Amino acid sequence: MARSLLLSVTLTVLFIGVVSARDWNILNQLKGTTTTTKTSETAVVSLKGPNLNGYCESWRVNVELNNIRNFLVVPQECVWFVQKYMTSSQYEEDVERAIDEAVLYLGKTCCEKKTCDGMDAWIFDIDDTLLSTIPYHKSNGCFGGEQLNQTKFEEWQNMGKAPALPNMVKLYHEIRERGFKIFLVSSRKEYLRSATVENLIEAGYHGWSNLLLRGEADEKKSVSQYKADLRSWLTSLGYRVWGVMGAQWNSFAGCPVPKRTFKLPNSIYYVA
Repeated sequence: MARSLLLSVTLTVLFIGVVSARDWNILNQLKGTTTTTKTSETAVVSLKGPNLNGYCESWRVNVELNNIRNFLVVPQECVWFVQKYMTSSQYEEDVERAIDEAVLYLGKTCCEKKTCDGMDAWIFDIDDTLLSTIPYHKSNGCFGGEQLNQTKFEEWQNMGKAPALPNMVKLYHEIRERGFKIFLVSSRKEYLRSATVENLIEAGYHGWSNLLLRGEADEKKSVSQYKADLRSWLTSLGYRVWGVMGAQWNSFAGCPVPKRTFKLPNSIYYVA
C-alpha cells in the first residue's frame, strides 16, 4: 500500500513538472516584477528577473535568423540588451567572424586579379555594413525602442559622419584587389548621393564600380524587390555575383540568388 502511494505521488509530481515546463514562458515569470522609469526621451521598461538576459538574447538571435520579421520596434524590455550588444566587443567579434568567413570563401573562388575577366562582382550594402549607424542610435538614445524617424535619420546620413564598421575597410579592399567589381547597393535615397560618396571616401572606401541608390521610381517597390531587381540587372549584363554582404535580410531576398551571402548582425531595426 505504501509503495503504491509513493509511486502515485511520484508520478503526479513528474506530470506536474512536465506540464509546467511545457507552459513555461519568460514573460509569465516576469509578471509582478516590472518597474517603470521615465526619461526625457521615452518610457523605459525595466524588468528585473534572472531569465531576462536569456529571453532578450533569444529574441535577438531569432531576429538574426529571420524567424522574427517585420517588427516595428524592439520589445521595450530588451532595448537595453540590444544597446548593450550593439556597442559591445561581442558585436565587433561577430562582425569579424563574418569577415573571416568571407575571406575564407574568397580563397575558394576562381577570381584572381591576373585571371579575372572583369565580370566577377561583389555587392555590399552600406548602412551597418560598410558604415555604422550606431553613433546615430547613441545620440538619439532609442536603439530600436522607438520606430525609426526617417527624417531625422536621413538628416544624420546627410551629415556624412558615419564611421566604418570594424575591419570592413580591409575586407573591402582585399575583395577589390582580387579583381572583383564592387557594387554598392543601398536603400538610401538618391539625393543623399554626394554625402554618401564623401562619407565612404572619408571612411576609407574607394574604387567601387557603381553606387546604386533608390530613385523616385524605386521607392514604389519594397527594399527587397528593389535590391533583387538590381541583382537581376547585373546578371543580365553578364556579371557573376559571387557574394552579397549586408545587415538586413532584404539584401539577399528574391531572385537571382547570389552564390554566397554574408549577414552581419543588426537587431535594432527591420527593413523588408
